Amino acid sequence: MKVTVFSARNFEIPYLEKANAEKHQLKLLSSYLNEDTVALALESDCVALFSSDLANEKVLKRLKASGVKYLALRSAGYNHVDLTAAEKLGLKVANVPRYSPYAIAEHTVGLMLALNRKLIRADSRVKD
Repeated sequence: MKVTVFSARNFEIPYLEKANAEKHQLKLLSSYLNEDTVALALESDCVALFSSDLANEKVLKRLKASGVKYLALRSAGYNHVDLTAAEKLGLKVANVPRYSPYAIAEHTVGLMLALNRKLIRADSRVKD
């Protein structure tokens, strides 16, 4: 299967490649999916999206016309995907069912510490 991965970040590429185990043909792109970049998925069977990608009706129609059958979301949320349009077009959509509650708790504590220690303001001052 040909899979185009939009919004691929350097830190996740080794994990995607390892999980793939050369089973599928991956096309890893740092570009976000939107109306200007949708043509990059030409002849792909599947498109992997992240929460920053746009999958509105117009984009989904162009994906379907280019041969895409599946959308694999690398996020639990799916508010960036027009699910009604995807269903009408016959596109199958899969997302991450949930994240680790420990990771979310750790991130929350990290954000609280950043607020308490005024790290965002300090970071801005260092940049200035």
